[in-house]
Amino acid sequence: MKLRGDQSSIGFGRGTIQIVALTGLVAGAAIGGAGKALVRFNTSEAGAEVVGMEATDMAPAAEPEVVPTTLAVDAEPTWDLPNLDHPRVDYWVKRFTTDKRGEFSRFLSRSGRYIPMISEKLEERGMPRDLVYLAMIESGFNPKAYSRANASGLWQFIAETGRRYGLEINRAVDERNDPVEATDAALDYLTYLHGRFGSWYLAAAGYNTGENRVGRIMRQVTGSERGNEYSYYEIWNRLPRETRDYVPLMIAAARISKEPEKYGFGEVEIAEAIRYDEVVVPASTPLSTVADAAGTSVSEIRERNPHFKLNRTRNDMASPVRLPSGSGASFAANWARVENSPTFVQAKAPAQTRSYRVRRGDNLTRIARRYGVTIAQLRRTNGLRGDRIRAGSVLRIPT
Repeated sequence: MKLRGDQSSIGFGRGTIQIVALTGLVAGAAIGGAGKALVRFNTSEAGAEVVGMEATDMAPAAEPEVVPTTLAVDAEPTWDLPNLDHPRVDYWVKRFTTDKRGEFSRFLSRSGRYIPMISEKLEERGMPRDLVYLAMIESGFNPKAYSRANASGLWQFIAETGRRYGLEINRAVDERNDPVEATDAALDYLTYLHGRFGSWYLAAAGYNTGENRVGRIMRQVTGSERGNEYSYYEIWNRLPRETRDYVPLMIAAARISKEPEKYGFGEVEIAEAIRYDEVVVPASTPLSTVADAAGTSVSEIRERNPHFKLNRTRNDMASPVRLPSGSGASFAANWARVENSPTFVQAKAPAQTRSYRVRRGDNLTRIARRYGVTIAQLRRTNGLRGDRIRAGSVLRIPT
């Protein structure tokens, strides 16, 4: 995670803590395409599993009789992408305002946490701010959303594409779940796709289904990969069924979000953008220690740092950590006390371990019994979430 803002370094004992006061906004997204559009999922705040588009929701196999590509005539609200009319846009507006009203209300409420940050980054790059609604249909603005296709985060990156655009994904961190880092990666990818296709809507199609597929279809239908915002509907009937609904979903979400009262969402309470201070702490610092020093809760730390997979920061280097806005000064004042506490010293003390190469037929129960440790100790020492281990891999055994 990159540092942003003006930095000042303050030395404390064993580590140097950098306090970074920020006005940033955050809460807490391969060649084959970055993500899949959503229309239903378990929307618990702790984390949502994306379950994808229902078969009955998908765009029809045959092209509709009427496929207009005219601009809607409304002067307000403003758009910086074409507000194209299409039967599937109307279909999704109707779905979002009827049987999917509850889900869209949650999307709309969460949007307040992320739209300011994403819009600021889009504006800095000179990109259309309406691209923010791509994140809305990808994840419902849930940074922990996870799909059956193994896409994750606000922008639903698969691991290959995430790494391709600079996101770190390992057993300690998954920056696909970091709204700030994932947004930077997504905008890099969309910029590349726009440069290839000459159209933001074609870029969105490539983001969803894969750039090479869109390029091939464009060459077959138009004779060139490059087109304009209307080209999406020129190739509409040749796209995979899910991708045919991708831009209509995006436009439908934008229409409702821009005029919530018009569509019956005037009572939805929009969440405030989460502002934060950022500090840098030593490797393997427990999140509970960070929360103690900042005078806040672990849940507040996790909300702003959803990319941490463990209950501590990464163990190979110092890590930036986002705190609730205004708590940076409290953290600086309390850090020396917390860092020298017996609890922190014990947590930071390097564990004595031995190495063990997993053999065919081994399991955690057998290994734990052999070395007189618990399965929980093996999981914790090796950063394992479940019981699966692979023959030939090396485990660290606490001694």
